[in-house]
Amino acid sequence: MTVHLHSPILFFNTLGSHVPAMAIDSGDTVITQTLDAHGFDKNEEQRGTNPNPMTGPFFVRDAEPGDTIAIRINRISLNRSMGWTRQGLAHNVVEPERVAEMPKREKVYWSIDHAARRVMLERPSSHLKNWAVPIAPMIGCFGLAPADGESITTASSGRHGGNMDYRGFGEGVEAMFPVAVLGGLFFLGDVHAAQGDGEIAGTGIETSAEVEFTARLIKGKSIGWPRGETADEIFTIGNARPLEQALQHATGEMLDWLMSDYGHDLVSASHVLSIAVRYDIANVFNPAFSVACRVGKSWLTGGAG
Repeated sequence: MTVHLHSPILFFNTLGSHVPAMAIDSGDTVITQTLDAHGFDKNEEQRGTNPNPMTGPFFVRDAEPGDTIAIRINRISLNRSMGWTRQGLAHNVVEPERVAEMPKREKVYWSIDHAARRVMLERPSSHLKNWAVPIAPMIGCFGLAPADGESITTASSGRHGGNMDYRGFGEGVEAMFPVAVLGGLFFLGDVHAAQGDGEIAGTGIETSAEVEFTARLIKGKSIGWPRGETADEIFTIGNARPLEQALQHATGEMLDWLMSDYGHDLVSASHVLSIAVRYDIANVFNPAFSVACRVGKSWLTGGAG
């Protein structure tokens, strides 16, 4: 188990079978850097292009189609004092008749106070003069190369992961992705200092970061959609449009997980989900929407969660 320090040179706007930046073994840890969603680094110098330039890919030795790669997010350290969002809400999250009244989607800047663990608008209105947001770092876009030689834009998502923008992908979470190509080819980027559910403004607080992750290869375990695990719960992610289809993918993946790993049949798994499930609308801005299906671990060991 080796710790690798990786200084990225190339960044990608697709997740696909690109030449690996580094080969690692299962159990290895990588410390690397990410750019913000428009390609700016910790020194606010542009080194990549919009949208969501990715660091990587990382080739996990012995990984092959039919396996799963688990990525534990050990640490997300924001490495500059500025972030940005877009003003106003995405037009698809309000009634059509209200679109015309939405403010222009100009870029707005935020100050990141690392000592206070707070983020504040640089030019707040009087209503938000003393308003501050707790830092809650998350990875907006990450995953593996998809199958069949595809290269999928970092603006969207699918079975391979990608731009899910789920605020649950923070420090301490282990994310799992289905391997579709040799080595898996893991990419990451698009860190947010904070974000609400749905990314309804079309951005989180976009910034750059140093990220530490540990890769774990699960041989012979085949999953259909991204999964995640924390100390208290398990969750699955469905990516599709319309939103109902994303929910269906997430729910179906959770049913499969309860049956394959927790001893349930379809009847008992359905009982658990009907009572215990919690859904998060992860993203409703990207070309593919994302839904998270969550179950607390206490419900998996006898109920009464």
